[in-house]
Amino acid sequence: MHTRSEPAEREPDTSARPPLVRELLLVAGLFLVYKLGRQAATGHVDEAFHNAGHLWNFERAAGLPGEGTVQGVLLHSHTLVQAANTYYATVHFPATLAFLVWLYWRRPLHYVWSRRILTAITGAALALHLLFPLAPPRMLHAAGLVDTGQVYGPTVYGDSPATDSMANQFAAMPSLHFGWALVVAVGLIVATRSRWSLLWLLHPLLTLFVIVGTANHYWLDSIVVSALLAVAYAALRLPRTPVLPPLAWPSTVPAQGYASPAYARAGVRR
Repeated sequence: MHTRSEPAEREPDTSARPPLVRELLLVAGLFLVYKLGRQAATGHVDEAFHNAGHLWNFERAAGLPGEGTVQGVLLHSHTLVQAANTYYATVHFPATLAFLVWLYWRRPLHYVWSRRILTAITGAALALHLLFPLAPPRMLHAAGLVDTGQVYGPTVYGDSPATDSMANQFAAMPSLHFGWALVVAVGLIVATRSRWSLLWLLHPLLTLFVIVGTANHYWLDSIVVSALLAVAYAALRLPRTPVLPPLAWPSTVPAQGYASPAYARAGVRR
């Protein structure tokens, strides 16, 4: 008996793919809750700046490097800082949406798992936005950082944070920019399993560099969302796919004159 030495490329398990219309509504609802939840956390200006001061002092006491070190790299080049602002403003949602679409069509089982992780981490983050409003470092005078979006452009935020009707600028903790980027990287690494799959980690690493360098987030914003993700991944495991037996090929031994071990011992030929 001979078997294939390498399995053929696995086709998507269409039985695991949920109905398209239902998923479109679920994903649209997830993004809507994300936007509305952030808006619900607005208006806590004094508390947000109070928390920012304490968090900044905690980071320094803990020995974390100053966010200004990263921003200093960006400010060496006008083109680089504008590219970072553009990345911050345009990559977050499209990259996550493209990730979900690809998984839905190519790896349905992984899609359901990653969508659950995104839902869990987004819900936890919105709860923290409500409980712990936080002004980003670009607003904190003690940080001495530049609001690169306002100075160099482009920016997604209004000039007046307290009256910004488009986004809640006091929802820095935790960073969903980094959290979603990490979900995308982990999901693609697990779904693709190639020798180059670890390169997907460049997405969250670049996102971390951008959100800190543009002074939109503290280091702790990313550390906290990473801890929340660790809990989510521990609680929501990827379901195991059924293992198919290897394909068997017909024997190449001629049927004529073949003696099985039992017949050979008895001295009888078939």
